[in-house]
Amino acid sequence: MAEDVLVVEDAETGSPTARRTFDGHEVECLAAGADTPARAFCGTFESGLHRTDDAGETWERVGAEALPESVTSVAVSPHDPGVVYAGTEPSAVFESVDAGETWTELDGLTDLPSASEWSFPPRPDTHHARWVEPDPNDPDHLYVGVEAGALVQTRDGGETWEDRVPSARRDTHSMTTHADEPGRAWVAAGDGYAETRDGGETWTHPQEGLDHRYCWSVVVDRADPSRVLLSSASGPRSAHRAGSAESYLYRRESGAGGDDGGAWERLDDVGIPTGSGVVRAVLARGDDGGEFYAVTNRGLYRTADGGDSFDRLDVPWPDAYEGQTPSGLVAVGETER
Repeated sequence: MAEDVLVVEDAETGSPTARRTFDGHEVECLAAGADTPARAFCGTFESGLHRTDDAGETWERVGAEALPESVTSVAVSPHDPGVVYAGTEPSAVFESVDAGETWTELDGLTDLPSASEWSFPPRPDTHHARWVEPDPNDPDHLYVGVEAGALVQTRDGGETWEDRVPSARRDTHSMTTHADEPGRAWVAAGDGYAETRDGGETWTHPQEGLDHRYCWSVVVDRADPSRVLLSSASGPRSAHRAGSAESYLYRRESGAGGDDGGAWERLDDVGIPTGSGVVRAVLARGDDGGEFYAVTNRGLYRTADGGDSFDRLDVPWPDAYEGQTPSGLVAVGETER
């Protein structure tokens, strides 16, 4: 896994402005809010949560007294940039209302009936909150993906939790939502792709054309949420390990207003390496319609036309990165430095 965080200020040139290595600890997740782009959070395995307030020039550890050492997911509320959520191993979700200075656990997550079945196979005696997705239309609604075992929810800010529903995926890796599509959410999971139109009460699994169903990262177009990009592989070895990697990018027009949408299209020969030797991409949507970013062990790429073509950003890429697996990617607007 990756141990460095790179900050790239100019998306056109890819010029790096900052780099940070967290004392050899693996980077697990990244998050930043659109309203405070100079502030970002980085979760690490066994070195806690770190925050920058100057676009990555300096970092400080936050929440050391409250959070476990392994922070596996982090999210900034789209309703209030001071509200931050951290998911951890062992599985728990914590909330900060002061941009990370203090933290409170949202109790009850592991009291759910399915919790006895949760297990992360490489470390079978534990599990973690792999993803926290705040609902952009409801500040009290959170989706939480537990790796592995359940996609659960709270609709009252963590006072109570709803257990997984039968149609939900069990191994959620990432999610996305869209402010213009209330009730909709999209999921990339180890057991396949899924989406909901009713706030997670039921899920559908459009798979036509998706030949690789170990799904990792999912994004939707900022201007056209019917367009979905997805990274996937045939299984964890081909997704995460550079020596045995073989991963792909897919695109789908998911449909609007109840339309089920079309088949998945594999994006080959569009300027971004896929296939043998390429680990699964981490994806992020940009500020403009059709703009997406993707990072793999081969570099950082950008598309401005919804995935028809990608350009590699001119970011220095040491040979060591070829053997690493990226863990997070955040695209935010301009910062005041």
